[in-house]
Amino acid sequence: MSGGGLLVAGTTSDAGKSVVTAGICRWLVRQGVKVAPFKAQNMSLNSFVTREGAEIGRAQAMQAQACRIEPTALMNPVLLKPGSDRTSQVVLMGRPVGEMSARGYHGGRQEALLGTVLDCLAELRGTYDAVICEGAGSPAEINLRRTDIVNMGIARNARLPVLVVGDIDRGGVFASFFGTVALLSPEDQAFVAGFLVNKFRGDVSLLEPGLEMLLGLTGRRTYGVLPFRHGLGIDEEDGLRISLRGTVRESNTAPPVGEDVLRVAVCAIPLMSNFTDVDALAAEPGVVVRFVDRPEELADADLVVIPGTRGTVKALEWLRERGLADALVRRAAEQRPTLGICGGFQILGEHIDDEVESRQGPVDGLGVLPLRVRFAREKTLTRPVGVALGEPVEGYEIHHGIAQLTGGEAFLDGCRVGQTWGTHWHGSLESDGFRRAFLREVAAAAGRRFVPAPDTSFAALREEQLDRLGDLIEQHADTDALWRLIESGAPQGLPFIPPGAPA
Repeated sequence: MSGGGLLVAGTTSDAGKSVVTAGICRWLVRQGVKVAPFKAQNMSLNSFVTREGAEIGRAQAMQAQACRIEPTALMNPVLLKPGSDRTSQVVLMGRPVGEMSARGYHGGRQEALLGTVLDCLAELRGTYDAVICEGAGSPAEINLRRTDIVNMGIARNARLPVLVVGDIDRGGVFASFFGTVALLSPEDQAFVAGFLVNKFRGDVSLLEPGLEMLLGLTGRRTYGVLPFRHGLGIDEEDGLRISLRGTVRESNTAPPVGEDVLRVAVCAIPLMSNFTDVDALAAEPGVVVRFVDRPEELADADLVVIPGTRGTVKALEWLRERGLADALVRRAAEQRPTLGICGGFQILGEHIDDEVESRQGPVDGLGVLPLRVRFAREKTLTRPVGVALGEPVEGYEIHHGIAQLTGGEAFLDGCRVGQTWGTHWHGSLESDGFRRAFLREVAAAAGRRFVPAPDTSFAALREEQLDRLGDLIEQHADTDALWRLIESGAPQGLPFIPPGAPA
């Protein structure tokens, strides 16, 4: 017998689908329910490597953690990794299968993947008591409905009830809820069970008349009103917006242990991927993390991080155009700490030969680290473990670039020259002992009287965040009604709201 299921859709991208899905998963697992997450198709530059060596969205890995299970490729069978405004790398069942334009993908390839997606969902439902699915964008994207495999396409085929999440902090949530339903066909509308309000500030009693009117207009109830909470946007799917100069990664509110704070500047390079690597730094009391795009913003930074990217050569050109490349080379000469991760590591090298990603062939790097990089068609997907700075460390690798080191001091799989460090390992800073040892070196080199907190556990902080998400669902949603949806499906006899989808 198949387990129960629910599809969490949204009125918009970033309405809170990922965190609501994680919250429902954590609430269920605390009730003793064997639960798994699922997202048929994900578009994200933040990805993760499972233990079997499959690449999936980081949001699904986070949701699996909320379920207290290991993530697998079944949970995110299709991952799209944008390489430009028009093309994406298609990752199927954890492995890249090629680059494709949006027109080519929606013109037939996406629809052809429906069988694979439904098979993965069926396998999960045969194994777990419940599967909580996450939609993508909005289910009312009528231009894409014919080939949809992630919203109403999968809800209809798998007969999943749909809960629509709306971000009230943006405004217009009632119109968004009504319009979402009213733009669906009668067959799709039959699966939309109701709504969940997210990020509400203030007195819920003031909202209740509107919810009653929405029920009268649509025949669909609201299953909860979740209050606004800071710091819950963990492992976001979408890259930070390009206009993020001055954006500060939310940090731990505890005061610094030492006399100084440590300032970290992250270069906001194009197609930035796995910027979640710096979350572990932001979790340290006294570490201030901000994203920058001007050379003068590196001046007071104690540590500069060049993160991963899906476009190493494009990011290198961007750094040069903005004057950041020269600033990074000066930092290296002045023995001021810089860390390059994955694409950022490659950028710091002497030479890049790329016939795969940018197809620009030979390109000079910044020449700060002694390595030459050749892009291979086969993608490296591994979960390495090791020791660095006298501490155990683990991470994950996702890259086409193969590094040939010609010198420097060994550092993870990369190297170190003076105070410039480079590695392909994502996630290494989540290893607490290694992170503290690294920050002590950075503080000493920067002349800061900063002391890492002796007891910060990134894994424990992540668990606390997931429990907070579970608390939000438990305390502010009608959990009995949610369980009835998961177990029994959408209520029968839901009314049709005109005009419905265009013919």
